[in-house]
Amino acid sequence: MAQKKKTCARVLSQERLADGVFDLRLQTDLAKEARCGQFVGVYPEDKSALLPRPISICEANAQEETLRLVYRVVGKGTAEFSGLKEGDTVEVLGILGNGFPVEKARPGMRAVLMGGGIGVPPILQLAKELDCEKTIVVGYRDGQCFLKEDFEKYGETIIATEDGSVGTKGNVMDALKEGGIEPDILYACGPMPMLKAIRSYAMEKGILAYISLEERMACGVGACLGCVCKTAAVDHHSHVHNARICTDGPVFEAREVEI
Repeated sequence: MAQKKKTCARVLSQERLADGVFDLRLQTDLAKEARCGQFVGVYPEDKSALLPRPISICEANAQEETLRLVYRVVGKGTAEFSGLKEGDTVEVLGILGNGFPVEKARPGMRAVLMGGGIGVPPILQLAKELDCEKTIVVGYRDGQCFLKEDFEKYGETIIATEDGSVGTKGNVMDALKEGGIEPDILYACGPMPMLKAIRSYAMEKGILAYISLEERMACGVGACLGCVCKTAAVDHHSHVHNARICTDGPVFEAREVEI
């Protein structure tokens, strides 16, 4: 794994994709190390906020050295980021976490990629990197289906909305069942109730599943133990049934964690 570093990134562009959801593009050599499912820590200028805000990588272009971060405004730090414009600079820590194991989806297999809410963006880079048949199932609250056109470039894309305004009325599991989709392998990122449902479905069907746990993180580097989850196996170092989402994850095989 590459050494994590703090660097200064230049803002190439930023646009609003939906209510409270922004698309930030950065120029940084961190992009050369980025893989799907990983994240970066972005530092606010406000020095009263000592810790970086973890934001998942939506897309990474190693050749052009660019990162695309699609995030939702949820507090002071991300509200500050939403004001960034072309030419600004921002401090970024990366690359952080362990990503999705794309090698597990072999040619001939059907991979189903599932994203919900702000867990939708990291699914895009995964769709780009997977070299097999893939179906993308993404869920939104309403008809503001950000990134829909991007997903459609990389595979069959199925939409679920809570209000029924687009696609299946309900959640991603409703859309999966309505479409009669039978995956060989599952990859997912989203809120905990969604991941619990996917984990139960995968274990019942005997399907290999990898889930990215969305969790509030503080340091992002495993020092504060603020994002611990329960695991099925005992950690070799701490000898307890725990793992740090920011360093041991955020992606885990579904059977490895108890959620």
